[in-house]
Amino acid sequence: MPSVPSLPKRGSDKDQRSGKEAGPKIRIPTARAIVDCGVYVDGRRLPGKFTHQAALAEVRRRGEGFVWVGLLAPDEGQMESVAETFGLHELMVEDAVHAHQRPKLERYDDVVFLVLRTVNYVPHESVATASEIVETGEVMVFVGADYVITVRHGDHSPLANVRRALEQNQERLALGPYAVLHAVADHVVDTYLEVTQAIEEDVDSMEEAVFSPRSSVAVEHIYLLKREIVELRRSVNPLANPLLRLTQSPGNPVPKEIRRYFRDVLDHHTTVAERIAEYDEVLSSLVDAALAKIAVQQNTDMRKISAWVAIAAVPTMIAGIYGMNFDNMPELHWQLGYHSVLVVIAAITVGLFVTFRRNHWL
Repeated sequence: MPSVPSLPKRGSDKDQRSGKEAGPKIRIPTARAIVDCGVYVDGRRLPGKFTHQAALAEVRRRGEGFVWVGLLAPDEGQMESVAETFGLHELMVEDAVHAHQRPKLERYDDVVFLVLRTVNYVPHESVATASEIVETGEVMVFVGADYVITVRHGDHSPLANVRRALEQNQERLALGPYAVLHAVADHVVDTYLEVTQAIEEDVDSMEEAVFSPRSSVAVEHIYLLKREIVELRRSVNPLANPLLRLTQSPGNPVPKEIRRYFRDVLDHHTTVAERIAEYDEVLSSLVDAALAKIAVQQNTDMRKISAWVAIAAVPTMIAGIYGMNFDNMPELHWQLGYHSVLVVIAAITVGLFVTFRRNHWL
């Protein structure tokens, strides 16, 4: 007997009540995630548009050149299509899709996988009105013998300018896929420099506000800036080891000509790391200074309150004594007693006020 085809499963009661039919997940074409795809031979880009499959086939048909595929936030299905074409390991695919990785350098057979954290400075009028100062993203680079794949997560740090600059430098681009790896790493580290320079202005303004006389700075603002510095440090500092490994010689797949350029990137990265450490130390000092300033202000306020309490205690004490309603009290029936008491109260309070003022309590 011919097999009876299985009926499609009915949606859940919740789907039926909401009027929605349960169905298969729609797969978004891989081309939607590809920002650019080019074939490069002898440092020159071949004319025409290529899919990632056609580009790789063209390179391997020629036996020279490489493919550069750029993707923006691909989903799992899109990344699996690219991985199937280029033979990427499933662990690399998982990292590329889910992101939120620390900077690292891994090697799967002949494929080098580099993860970089990108940072962007969020413009703001002042730290007091800002809710975020540094936003982060990720760039992942897959480098093979005849291809390089860049995957970007985040709305900032686009790589279009990096591609255009390399295409104008044919001599550098002719060095192969690792020239692209260097260009991307150099671009990201240069962005670190720009962000740290912008943050330096925030740190300087905060330092000026803390040490300015008669200025009040909320400690929360310093904590906000310090939190952003910590986020920046977590994005930048772990990249030191991958860059160092790319400059070392034993078992390094990076050509010697490119390694020299990576040393320059490592130097810039060291400069950024030193700046971040300096900012972190300054902000820690500012927190201590702000707390000390608050303590001094509280002591001053307490002295003022104590001085006014002491002044107010004099008329309160005298009025309390003469309010006890005893018949046999000195000067109780004296005609000038009321005015004399007022004079005594005024004289004592004025004397206390002058004394406290001279001692800078008021």
